[in-house]
Amino acid sequence: MRLIRGRLAGVSVRASFLAGMWVGLTAGLVIGAILGALLVWFAGTVLQWQRDLAFTLGVARTLLPLGDQVAALRWVSSTWFLVIPAVALGVAVITALFVGLIGALLAAAYNRSPRHADVVVELPDPDAATAEAVADATIHRLRGGTRRGRGGDPGATPRTPPSAG
Repeated sequence: MRLIRGRLAGVSVRASFLAGMWVGLTAGLVIGAILGALLVWFAGTVLQWQRDLAFTLGVARTLLPLGDQVAALRWVSSTWFLVIPAVALGVAVITALFVGLIGALLAAAYNRSPRHADVVVELPDPDAATAEAVADATIHRLRGGTRRGRGGDPGATPRTPPSAG
Protein backbone atom coordinates (compact mmCIF):
# COMPACT_ATOMS: atom_id res chain seq x y z
CA MET A 1 0.00 0.00 0.00
CA ARG A 2 1.15 3.50 -0.71
CA LEU A 3 0.03 6.77 0.83
CA ILE A 4 -0.92 9.82 -1.22
CA ARG A 5 -1.54 13.28 0.21
CA GLY A 6 -4.32 15.43 -1.16
CA ARG A 7 -7.17 17.78 -0.32
CA LEU A 8 -10.78 16.85 0.37
CA ALA A 9 -12.66 18.62 -2.42
CA GLY A 10 -16.19 18.24 -1.11
CA VAL A 11 -18.52 16.49 1.29
CA SER A 12 -21.86 14.96 0.29
CA VAL A 13 -24.70 17.06 1.66
CA ARG A 14 -27.13 14.12 1.45
CA ALA A 15 -24.78 11.80 3.34
CA SER A 16 -24.18 14.48 5.98
CA PHE A 17 -27.93 15.00 6.38
CA LEU A 18 -28.55 11.25 6.78
CA ALA A 19 -25.65 10.84 9.20
CA GLY A 20 -26.97 13.77 11.21
CA MET A 21 -30.43 12.22 11.26
CA TRP A 22 -29.06 8.93 12.62
CA VAL A 23 -27.14 10.74 15.34
CA GLY A 24 -30.15 12.91 16.17
CA LEU A 25 -32.48 9.92 16.23
CA THR A 26 -30.36 7.94 18.67
CA ALA A 27 -29.64 10.91 20.90
CA GLY A 28 -33.29 11.96 20.74
CA LEU A 29 -34.50 8.52 21.81
CA VAL A 30 -32.32 8.61 24.90
CA ILE A 31 -33.16 12.20 25.79
CA GLY A 32 -36.86 11.65 25.02
CA ALA A 33 -37.06 8.56 27.21
CA ILE A 34 -35.49 10.50 30.09
CA LEU A 35 -37.89 13.42 29.53
CA GLY A 36 -40.86 11.05 29.36
CA ALA A 37 -39.85 9.40 32.62
CA LEU A 38 -39.44 12.82 34.25
CA LEU A 39 -42.88 13.86 32.97
CA VAL A 40 -44.51 10.75 34.45
CA TRP A 41 -42.65 11.22 37.73
CA PHE A 42 -43.67 14.90 37.85
CA ALA A 43 -47.33 14.02 37.24
CA GLY A 44 -47.32 11.47 40.06
CA THR A 45 -45.55 13.89 42.40
CA VAL A 46 -48.04 16.70 41.69
CA LEU A 47 -50.97 14.34 42.31
CA GLN A 48 -49.47 13.24 45.63
CA TRP A 49 -48.74 16.85 46.59
CA GLN A 50 -52.32 17.90 45.78
CA ARG A 51 -53.68 14.96 47.76
CA ASP A 52 -51.58 15.92 50.79
CA LEU A 53 -52.48 19.60 50.57
CA ALA A 54 -56.19 18.88 50.15
CA PHE A 55 -56.11 16.58 53.19
CA THR A 56 -53.95 18.88 55.36
CA LEU A 57 -55.57 22.21 54.52
CA GLY A 58 -59.06 20.99 53.73
CA VAL A 59 -59.09 22.92 50.45
CA ALA A 60 -60.88 21.68 47.34
CA ARG A 61 -58.52 20.31 44.70
CA THR A 62 -59.80 22.69 42.06
CA LEU A 63 -58.47 25.64 44.11
CA LEU A 64 -54.93 24.18 44.27
CA PRO A 65 -52.26 24.82 41.58
CA LEU A 66 -52.84 22.50 38.60
CA GLY A 67 -56.15 21.53 40.21
CA ASP A 68 -57.99 21.66 36.89
CA GLN A 69 -55.50 19.19 35.39
CA VAL A 70 -56.10 16.30 37.80
CA ALA A 71 -57.64 14.06 35.14
CA ALA A 72 -54.77 14.63 32.70
CA LEU A 73 -52.17 14.13 35.44
CA ARG A 74 -53.85 10.88 36.49
CA TRP A 75 -53.89 9.64 32.90
CA VAL A 76 -50.19 10.46 32.43
CA SER A 77 -49.30 8.79 35.71
CA SER A 78 -51.36 5.65 35.07
CA THR A 79 -50.37 5.12 31.41
CA TRP A 80 -46.63 5.64 31.85
CA PHE A 81 -45.91 2.67 29.56
CA LEU A 82 -47.44 4.65 26.66
CA VAL A 83 -46.29 8.13 27.63
CA ILE A 84 -42.56 7.39 27.89
CA PRO A 85 -42.18 5.79 24.40
CA ALA A 86 -44.44 8.45 22.82
CA VAL A 87 -42.35 11.28 24.26
CA ALA A 88 -39.16 9.47 23.26
CA LEU A 89 -40.32 9.07 19.65
CA GLY A 90 -41.54 12.65 19.43
CA VAL A 91 -38.29 14.07 20.74
CA ALA A 92 -36.29 11.67 18.52
CA VAL A 93 -38.04 12.80 15.32
CA ILE A 94 -37.60 16.48 16.11
CA THR A 95 -33.97 16.00 17.13
CA ALA A 96 -33.23 13.89 14.04
CA LEU A 97 -34.55 16.56 11.70
CA PHE A 98 -32.72 19.33 13.56
CA VAL A 99 -29.35 17.54 13.71
CA GLY A 100 -29.72 16.36 10.11
CA LEU A 101 -30.27 19.95 9.02
CA ILE A 102 -27.20 21.04 10.95
CA GLY A 103 -25.13 18.30 9.26
CA ALA A 104 -26.34 19.34 5.81
CA LEU A 105 -25.63 23.00 6.51
CA LEU A 106 -22.12 22.19 7.73
CA ALA A 107 -21.44 20.10 4.61
CA ALA A 108 -22.71 22.88 2.35
CA ALA A 109 -20.62 25.46 4.20
CA TYR A 110 -17.54 23.26 3.89
CA ASN A 111 -18.13 22.79 0.16
CA ARG A 112 -18.36 26.57 -0.33
CA SER A 113 -15.29 27.42 1.74
CA PRO A 114 -12.00 28.15 -0.07
CA ARG A 115 -9.94 26.14 2.40
CA HIS A 116 -10.21 22.37 2.35
CA ALA A 117 -8.87 19.74 4.70
CA ASP A 118 -5.67 17.86 3.92
CA VAL A 119 -6.21 14.11 3.70
CA VAL A 120 -4.01 11.07 3.29
CA VAL A 121 -5.37 8.35 1.02
CA GLU A 122 -4.09 4.79 1.01
CA LEU A 123 -3.93 3.22 -2.45
CA PRO A 124 -3.06 -0.36 -3.37
CA ASP A 125 0.30 -1.10 -4.99
CA PRO A 126 0.28 -0.83 -8.78
CA ASP A 127 1.49 -4.45 -9.11
CA ALA A 128 -1.39 -5.75 -7.03
CA ALA A 129 -3.89 -3.63 -8.98
CA THR A 130 -2.52 -4.88 -12.29
CA ALA A 131 -2.67 -8.51 -11.17
CA GLU A 132 -6.27 -8.00 -10.00
CA ALA A 133 -7.24 -6.37 -13.33
CA VAL A 134 -5.68 -9.27 -15.29
CA ALA A 135 -7.56 -11.79 -13.14
CA ASP A 136 -10.86 -9.93 -13.68
CA ALA A 137 -10.29 -9.79 -17.45
CA THR A 138 -9.49 -13.51 -17.54
CA ILE A 139 -12.66 -14.40 -15.64
CA HIS A 140 -14.68 -12.09 -17.89
CA ARG A 141 -13.20 -13.68 -21.04
CA LEU A 142 -13.82 -17.23 -19.79
CA ARG A 143 -17.46 -16.49 -19.00
CA GLY A 144 -18.02 -15.07 -22.47
CA GLY A 145 -19.16 -11.70 -21.26
CA THR A 146 -21.94 -10.78 -18.90
CA ARG A 147 -25.49 -10.91 -20.14
CA ARG A 148 -27.45 -7.70 -20.09
CA GLY A 149 -31.00 -8.10 -21.24
CA ARG A 150 -31.31 -10.24 -24.39
CA GLY A 151 -27.92 -9.52 -25.85
CA GLY A 152 -24.50 -10.19 -24.42
CA ASP A 153 -21.60 -7.85 -23.88
CA PRO A 154 -20.75 -6.40 -27.31
CA GLY A 155 -17.03 -6.40 -26.55
CA ALA A 156 -16.86 -10.04 -25.44
CA THR A 157 -15.69 -12.85 -27.67
CA PRO A 158 -18.36 -15.46 -28.36
CA ARG A 159 -17.92 -18.88 -26.82
CA THR A 160 -17.22 -21.70 -29.18
CA PRO A 161 -18.90 -25.03 -28.50
CA PRO A 162 -16.55 -27.87 -27.65
CA SER A 163 -15.60 -29.97 -30.62
CA ALA A 164 -17.22 -33.38 -30.75
CA GLY A 165 -14.36 -35.38 -31.73
